[in-house]
Amino acid sequence: MTSLLRIDTSADLARSRSRALTDALVDSWLAAGDGNRTVVTRDLHRDPLPHLATPAQHWPAAERRGESVPAELDRIQAEVVDQLLAAEAVVIGVPLYNYSMPAVLKTWIDLLHVPGGPLFPGADGAPGPLAGRPAVLLTARGAVYDPGTPTEHDDHAIPPLRLVLGGAFGMSVHVVATSRTVADRVPEFGIERAEAEFAAAEAEARRLGASL
Repeated sequence: MTSLLRIDTSADLARSRSRALTDALVDSWLAAGDGNRTVVTRDLHRDPLPHLATPAQHWPAAERRGESVPAELDRIQAEVVDQLLAAEAVVIGVPLYNYSMPAVLKTWIDLLHVPGGPLFPGADGAPGPLAGRPAVLLTARGAVYDPGTPTEHDDHAIPPLRLVLGGAFGMSVHVVATSRTVADRVPEFGIERAEAEFAAAEAEARRLGASL
């Protein structure tokens, strides 16, 4: 059984463009299979994870220097790690909120990024268990991010996700972006351009889904 982990984070359950892109990729991925594919969905907006309650959660049990973690928090953290380990690929909807990722997504990353933990390379330099697995980031941004614009470098969501998923875990990171998502409220962003960007992003998400 081939498994895809889908992570949704948008607070907009009706018109979210990041959710529309995850829909497109998942539909394409399922259609390209032989019926032996399964999607595991974690909706971090509908079912948010608890924030880190103690710095001991930053470390594996052997490195906690005597500080304990409540059993329920340990269980949740292990579940999040195991869910990612079980997936052959992960797709993440990443709406840009105030130039960064939603807090619910940051919490998910905090629970996974445990130096020396099960997702990291071995002490002997052996690749980690996620090395080479695809991670697709489908991001929707309200403003204009064209080269040369004032906000060109104001996306502070994708770089840290690349750093953790690609740099620390060794995953193969792919990014699909659509911008100008508030063009209906800020007409100078260009509604037609916004629709064209979204159509192109949706097509690319479907292409990626078929190729994973």
